[in-house]
Amino acid sequence: MPAPKPRRGNRGQVRRDEVARKQRAQQAERGPRPERVGRAAAAAKAGTPTSGATPRTLSKSAGLRGDGGGRRGLGGEQVEGRRAVRELLVARRRRVRDVWVAEGVEANALLAEIEGLCEEHRVAFRRVPRARIDAEARTDAPQGVLAHADPLPEVDLETLVRRRRSAGADQPKPFLLALDGITDPHNLGALLRSAECSGATGVVLPRHRSAHVTPTVAKAAAGAVEYLPMAVAPGLPAALSLLKEHGVWTVGLAEDGQTSLFDLEVATEPVALVLGAEGTGLSRLVRQRCDVVVSIPQHGRIDSLNVSAAGALACFEVARRRQGEAARHPRNV
Repeated sequence: MPAPKPRRGNRGQVRRDEVARKQRAQQAERGPRPERVGRAAAAAKAGTPTSGATPRTLSKSAGLRGDGGGRRGLGGEQVEGRRAVRELLVARRRRVRDVWVAEGVEANALLAEIEGLCEEHRVAFRRVPRARIDAEARTDAPQGVLAHADPLPEVDLETLVRRRRSAGADQPKPFLLALDGITDPHNLGALLRSAECSGATGVVLPRHRSAHVTPTVAKAAAGAVEYLPMAVAPGLPAALSLLKEHGVWTVGLAEDGQTSLFDLEVATEPVALVLGAEGTGLSRLVRQRCDVVVSIPQHGRIDSLNVSAAGALACFEVARRRQGEAARHPRNV
């Protein structure tokens, strides 16, 4: 009686067993396989985070430090627009890798100054085809000029407040702008420009749910990002609580605020103006952390202001009151 043929289902298994035996024999001839270390494991051995690691993986209690290790930082690596690039070179706050200018762009005094600053500070100055500028640009109108630089440095919020408080009468009292969920880059850039022009001493941004310094923000700010210390906080409510611990008044702006901005008596004290996003305004927890909520009186038919316009009014109202205080008591502001 002939031996029964193996069932079709067993043939595949027999073949896989043969392949596995051959692979084991080949591996034995080659010796032990070197240890494979994945990117995350290699980073752990080296003590450095991977670029894909999340803040929760990196640290559960990072506090309010602006260390940025593996986190979303301030940005600012690409700067576009003539005024923004000029201020980047003048401020010398961070390393500038190179400056590109489009070939055939019409010469003017500002472009000549940019080229002169590059030569003075030994920054690579390159004339490139307009098409290359347009391909590299992230804004609609880079004005034929862009630069590549190191990221903007983050400032530790607590250190900034302590330094300002302990610097003596020659240093201004803290005058901060805290921004709650401002995601529009044009609004953020305009707010930073107003803050710098009005004499603000720093800005607080939440690490998440907020625009940071993109090329659009840097261009709209017209160079203000090069001079304003900026802290990035894990959460704005916690940052406001820390400011209050250091004696800084937190003043929120909202349409339904019971006090007029123009009656703000604490404007001459250490103060942080807190602005929310258009449409949603201040978030519930942020509003709860504010010492006072003020509004801007309006007399027209439109019921609200753009957040950058409201922020400009608030910044310059604080500046106006401080100037008046300085005139009466020169060493108190």
